[in-house]
Amino acid sequence: MMKKELGLFLLLVVISAITGAINPAFLSLVNLLNMANLIGLFGVFALGEGLVIITGGIDLSLGSMFALLGVVFVDLLTTYQIAWPLALLLVLLGGLTLGGIQGFLITRLKMQPFIVTLCGLLIYRGAARYYTSDSTRGFGYGDEAGTLGNIASGHIAGIPNTFILLIILALILGVLLHRSVYGRWLYAVGKNEEAARFSGISTGVVIATAYIISGGLAGVSTVLFVFYTNSVSPSSFGNFYELYAIAAAVLGGCSLRGGEGSILGIVLGTALLQVLQNLVNILGIPNSLNFAVMGTVILLGVLADQQLQARRRRQVSLAGLVRTVPKSILTQGQQNAPPRGAAALPARTGDHA
Repeated sequence: MMKKELGLFLLLVVISAITGAINPAFLSLVNLLNMANLIGLFGVFALGEGLVIITGGIDLSLGSMFALLGVVFVDLLTTYQIAWPLALLLVLLGGLTLGGIQGFLITRLKMQPFIVTLCGLLIYRGAARYYTSDSTRGFGYGDEAGTLGNIASGHIAGIPNTFILLIILALILGVLLHRSVYGRWLYAVGKNEEAARFSGISTGVVIATAYIISGGLAGVSTVLFVFYTNSVSPSSFGNFYELYAIAAAVLGGCSLRGGEGSILGIVLGTALLQVLQNLVNILGIPNSLNFAVMGTVILLGVLADQQLQARRRRQVSLAGLVRTVPKSILTQGQQNAPPRGAAALPARTGDHA
């Protein structure tokens, strides 16, 4: 565990202890399991957002992607009576396709990630509302996907399946990011895309695959949230969820400049965000201020990142001075030092000849 992740873990423990001291119900088993479920729900797509941020990009379309994929998923099960394995596969393919389209526009057409994903936010939400005529879709009293619903909202030994799924995905992506060549390419592209291209890395492929992975994880999260809410309102389903993902990634140590971040940090950031949300509820702060709290968290995370970057640059500059200055001073001292020994004796006149 690196220093940043260790500090985040200690902060999580301290805030949890403070929250538990304010209200002991926070540490109850029921509340902890409920928080574990929410951490699993929000952590899955936060992992995808984190990968995109590491490349130096951003994905603002996640919430609207949930709305579009969600209404399609419910419609496949209820209206068209498609078997749930096929419906699940189609939703996952839909998420991968939407992520691939965004990656293509960013890498091939050289469009800014902010613009592409902002347009996706508007297009996907509008398409979902048009597809349903702005009406809510739900399962009703049928049992169209009882098995999948039990898997998505069930638990094993009391632990929510969503949290278990998050841990499994975090382990897989942790190996991919920290123990593979592709992970090193992600960091290289985020640090300096031009330098990575000149070093032989196919930067377009690396960036596009990050958006594809994010879209696929968005498809997985869509299915989990559909069974969590049992209905999809195209105008509000997944609203501002991209902010949760960005906040979790920033809290977890992902720099919005790119090139920094870890899977463990994103998971800890998601957990810290849910603890803060719980603390807001315990303190009696109105729910209408949730987004204000979220914005404050993102702002503080960015400010902390800027301070850490400035401190790191100062340390690097100081280290460079320590390595170079004594050598130059020593050389200058040797040149200006008075002669010693035989060299210090006065020369005879004949020696000059």
